[in-house]
Amino acid sequence: MSPLVSADQITNFIPQRSPFVMIDSLLEQSEKEVLSGFFVKDTNIFVEDGHFTVSGMLENIAQTAAANVGYECAKRDIPVPLGFIGAISKVKVFGSPKSESDFTTQVTILQEVFNITLIEGKVIQNGEILVSCQMKIMIQTSN
Repeated sequence: MSPLVSADQITNFIPQRSPFVMIDSLLEQSEKEVLSGFFVKDTNIFVEDGHFTVSGMLENIAQTAAANVGYECAKRDIPVPLGFIGAISKVKVFGSPKSESDFTTQVTILQEVFNITLIEGKVIQNGEILVSCQMKIMIQTSN
C-alpha cells in the first residue's frame, strides 16, 4: 500500500520540524481515525539503549493526531490550527521498538467537545500493541 502522505511531505501536515518529527508517513485517514508509519533510526533523539522510548512513542501518537487534523484541513483548504497536549492518561506499556525498525500508530477520535479532542492512541509493531493511551488535545481557536 502506498502512503497518502510520504516522509518528504509529512511536515506539511504537522508543526514539528527535524529532529523532532516522529512520524514519516500517513497510511490511512478518515475523519475519526488515522494510521501513520514510522521508521526509527539509530540517531533518533528518543532512542536509548537501542530502543525507542515511551516518551518517543507518546510524541508519535500526538503527531499522528496532528497529522490527521492537518490532512483534514488540507482537504478542506483551511488553515491548520495549533494543538497542544492537555493531558495523557491510561498509559499502558507492553514493549518498545528497536532502533532501525518500523511500526504503525493508530489514533481514534473518541470525543470532541468545543476545542478539546479526546483520542485513543496505539503503537503497533508486528501485530502487537507496544503502547496505548488516551490524550486530551486542546485545539487553539482563532479569535
